[in-house]
Amino acid sequence: MQLTDTHTHLFATEFDTDRAEMMNRAIEKGVTRFFLPNIDAESIAPMLAMCDTFHDKCFPMMGLHPCSVLANYEEQLAVIKEWLSNDKFYAVGEIGIDLYHDVTYAEQQKLAFRKQIEWAKDAELPIVIHCRNSFNEVMEIVSDMKDSRLKGIFHCFSGTLEDAQRILALGDFMLGIGGVVTYKNSTLPQVLSQIPLEHIVLETDSPYLTPVPFRGKRNESAYVYYVAEKLAEIYKLPIEKIAEITTQNSIKVFGR
Repeated sequence: MQLTDTHTHLFATEFDTDRAEMMNRAIEKGVTRFFLPNIDAESIAPMLAMCDTFHDKCFPMMGLHPCSVLANYEEQLAVIKEWLSNDKFYAVGEIGIDLYHDVTYAEQQKLAFRKQIEWAKDAELPIVIHCRNSFNEVMEIVSDMKDSRLKGIFHCFSGTLEDAQRILALGDFMLGIGGVVTYKNSTLPQVLSQIPLEHIVLETDSPYLTPVPFRGKRNESAYVYYVAEKLAEIYKLPIEKIAEITTQNSIKVFGR
């Protein structure tokens, strides 16, 4: 069984004391592919170091996270663009709009999102979208900029059936499903039961959004197994089939 974690911050400081052991636990659970989203200029070095250490398993993205869009965002974007121009990445991400904590730089977030989508299209790379309290704003921009070159993942999808259908109507976009689907009061199981598995990829967003039965503790990539287990229940399929289909879906997005 081969599971893919399409969104995991393995380079985060939360893993500094047991990173190798954490990777071994994931591999033992069948997780053999890890896609790492960048955050800002400062996270590039630790992310790439992780990918160098586990070069056959960890694959980097390059982008500026919306929560890192601050007063100096143009300087940050210049760093991101330079890296995108000179090195091999598998997506532009994680990018998007986050209006949950602070709306001070909301307009700058939109500008940064548009600019990075343009870079992704030019480079023929997928985008990985962070969308929090901003679904309509994100959809407006993606719909406006959509062409045959644009594809990707709506990371940490937890919306309604209508939201999912709007995303799938764009074409070439997957729903990233993580630990939220295992939560007792989550409506995601009902939503996903009406969405074909061919539109789903698995993720953890480690070290955040830990699934049941470990909710409240640090998340890690091994726990994508429990997301797959929940999807096996929803789709009434063996977990091995969930792993196979969602991994193939990730290959369609990332090209490997």
